[in-house]
Amino acid sequence: MIEALRPGPETLVTVIGGSGFLGRYIVQRLAELGYRLRIVVRHPDRAQFLKPLAGLGQIQIVRGDITSEAAMAAAFAGASAGVNLVGILDEKGGQKFTAVQAEGAGRAARAAAAAGIVHYVQVSAIGADAASKVPYARTKAQGEAAVLAALPSATILRPSLVVGPEDQFLNRFAGMARTAPAMPVIAGDSRFQPVYVLDVAAACVAALQDPAAAGCTYELGGPEVMSFRAILAMVLKETRHDRPLVEVPAGVARLMGRMGDFLPFMPMTSDQFAMLQNDNVVAPGAAGLADLGVTPTPMAAFVPAMLQRYRPSGRFHSDSVPV
Repeated sequence: MIEALRPGPETLVTVIGGSGFLGRYIVQRLAELGYRLRIVVRHPDRAQFLKPLAGLGQIQIVRGDITSEAAMAAAFAGASAGVNLVGILDEKGGQKFTAVQAEGAGRAARAAAAAGIVHYVQVSAIGADAASKVPYARTKAQGEAAVLAALPSATILRPSLVVGPEDQFLNRFAGMARTAPAMPVIAGDSRFQPVYVLDVAAACVAALQDPAAAGCTYELGGPEVMSFRAILAMVLKETRHDRPLVEVPAGVARLMGRMGDFLPFMPMTSDQFAMLQNDNVVAPGAAGLADLGVTPTPMAAFVPAMLQRYRPSGRFHSDSVPV
């Protein structure tokens, strides 16, 4: 029987990719509980901001790449638990979906298993599907399978769209609302279930600590299901910018995606266009946040404060008429 993961300086948790948007909140929560942390990143100099989140010597930041067997073996040596957060949205900068999300996930889990770890969380994504024609979704599923093959006690977390202060979704469109004459709508009817980054972090920690979560898969979504069009309308409302929502024809959007495969300034790649054609919501009957003891946070609780800096006068903006 798996015992609960006890917090304290004697318990070392390895977090692969801990300096990203979600990682910083998981690291902070684990540090607050008293765990020692080993943060494995490709660029340690970019992760130094994590150090003040914990006590002196509580966080160790080391260089490591999920594509390296030796790096993963070193990452989990002496650790009591592990979390893998590594994933990519496109194949740029020399990174490939298969190498990172499928093979890399399996490599990290095998290293954790070899180190005797049983408490392990693999962060995947809603829409992971081994039969998908979209490489992102297919390799996410392949990564899940590789993790469970190496470490059956691992917990799989599949969040929907993760949002919060540093996200690259709401902030991106809020910035666009401030400068663009119109907001482009691509696959406007596609539905999302945005989930607050702090809720995902809480779920990750709960999954590590609770033996009942071992070997389970959870789909994480917030309390609201929203179409892409409704999300853009919310961004415009909260940033106080009056911009028309302009529907982009599917053929034009598909071409934009193909151009985005090799032009960095395009808003999306062909894979991302393909993913937009499907809903990104928690499946009926799937275990979720509540099963991990986490109450989903409504968008209204954090989005207005998060986006107020994009208003015409920033946080000093005063509405002249009711909104």
